[in-house]
Amino acid sequence: MPYRIFLDRKEAGILLAEELLEYGGKPDVVVLALPRGGVEVGFVISKILKLPLDIFVVRKIGVPWQEELAMGAIASGGIQVLNQAVINSLNIDEETIREVTARELQELHRRENLYRRELPPLLLENKRVILVDDGIATGSTIRAAVAAIRKLSPKEIVVAVPVAPPRAFEEMKKVADKVIILMTPEEFFGVGQWYENFSQLSDWDVCSLLRESRKETPGKGHEVLTNSGL
Repeated sequence: MPYRIFLDRKEAGILLAEELLEYGGKPDVVVLALPRGGVEVGFVISKILKLPLDIFVVRKIGVPWQEELAMGAIASGGIQVLNQAVINSLNIDEETIREVTARELQELHRRENLYRRELPPLLLENKRVILVDDGIATGSTIRAAVAAIRKLSPKEIVVAVPVAPPRAFEEMKKVADKVIILMTPEEFFGVGQWYENFSQLSDWDVCSLLRESRKETPGKGHEVLTNSGL
C-alpha cells in the first residue's frame, strides 16, 4: 500500500485483517499479540477474522542512556536476543547488559502474572500463529518472540505488523514463515511517526481487551499450555 499515516491502531488492525482473510475462522489459527500496543491491533484482527486472541510477553533491553534504542530483547521461556551491532558500536559491556536484562526480566514477570491472571496461555503446538505488533523498529523484540514461540512447535508463524523499516522486513523473512507488513518506508525514525494517534496503552487497557476478546470468541482456543516453560 502507498505510504500514509494510520489514524490509530484500530485502523491499522482493520487494514492488516484484510491481508489475513485466508486465516479467518480456521480452528488451528490464533492471534498472538505483543503487549501493550500490539494488543489493540491484535484485538481488531481477532474480532474481524473470528479468531482467539492471546498475548506473548516480550521486553526490550534498552541502552541505559538511550532507552528507546534496543540492544536486545527477552521473551517468555528464557529467550534472549542481542543486537550485536548496537552493542559493539556503543561499546556496551556485559555487566551493563546483565543489569538491564535483570530489571526487564522483573517487568516481564510482572506483566505475565497480571495479564494471565484469568487467561491460561494458548496451546501453540501445531497451531498457525499470527504474531502481531503495532510496528517494528529494530526488530529485536519480535525476533525474541519468534524464537520463543518456535520452541512451542507451531505449524506456522506469520508476522503481521502495520509498518517497519525495510531492514526489519528482510530480517523477519529470515525467521518467520510468512511476513505481512503494510508499509516499509525508507525514512523511518520510529513507529509512532506513522500514527496520528499513538497514545500508550495501560495495563488496564490490555486486560480489558483480553476480557472483551473472550466474550467475542467464547470457548475458542483457551486450552492450557503445558510443558511450555512459560
